[in-house]
Amino acid sequence: MSAVPGITLNDGNTIPQLGFGVFQIKPEDTVKAVGEALEIGYRHIDTAEMYGNEKEVGEAVRASGLDREEVFVTSKLNNSFHEPRDAREAFDRTLSDLGFDYVDLFLIHWPLPTLYNGEYPSTWKVLEEFQRDGRARSIGVSNFQVEHLERLAAETDTVPAVNQIEVHPYFTNEEVRAYGKDHGIVTEAWSPIAQGGVLEDATITRIAGKVGKTPAQVVLRWHVQRGDIVFPKSVTPSRMRENFELFDFELEPGDMEEITALDRGEEGRTGPHPDTFAYVPG
Repeated sequence: MSAVPGITLNDGNTIPQLGFGVFQIKPEDTVKAVGEALEIGYRHIDTAEMYGNEKEVGEAVRASGLDREEVFVTSKLNNSFHEPRDAREAFDRTLSDLGFDYVDLFLIHWPLPTLYNGEYPSTWKVLEEFQRDGRARSIGVSNFQVEHLERLAAETDTVPAVNQIEVHPYFTNEEVRAYGKDHGIVTEAWSPIAQGGVLEDATITRIAGKVGKTPAQVVLRWHVQRGDIVFPKSVTPSRMRENFELFDFELEPGDMEEITALDRGEEGRTGPHPDTFAYVPG
């Protein structure tokens, strides 16, 4: 089994390029799922306050017997807590729920430009505090568009280490990815297989047959070769193993181009648009 490569972030820290995502995994199923992922070899877990399973992620990491330093853990600020005071309290709860004294990466989950007077730069400045005091080793954003990133650059001191955005063959999100590449911001791809929507695409299934891999492996390998970080989610151990086996083959340049050409622009987006998304949990 080939080792997962690490990507060096703009702050000097290293993140595994492949992780395990726990979005939509019920809290009661999270300890088992994360434990199995760690047993397979995953060393990067992506959670969020909004997912409601931080406590179980921390429990699974402790139960694994692995050193805390061996597992890269990401969490994200819930949309309810953008006000600076609320953000500080929410981050304290994250650390308490995880049972850790630091997280490897902490993100603003959504920019919410139509809420909180559009003051997400003030929220970002609070994350800068977390990094300065060592409780967040790296900080970044999620679902930020180019204009949101440009505003952070103009009004704050720290360039985000990552931007976690929707990316898959039907929505390649090239403008945001290109901005990140030009400014040292690593792209993390959520919904990397478009919630399964790309797996029956004729181009992808043909390439999968040619290289002797599954369609999911081909799509995830496409992400990896483009330099993105991926963290596919599954609670099925066989699928978790399949998703982990991405580093013993390569796609040819022509295959990469064919998959990229499947892009449908905004019509391919499966999630909400960051410019208008305004959901705040009750």
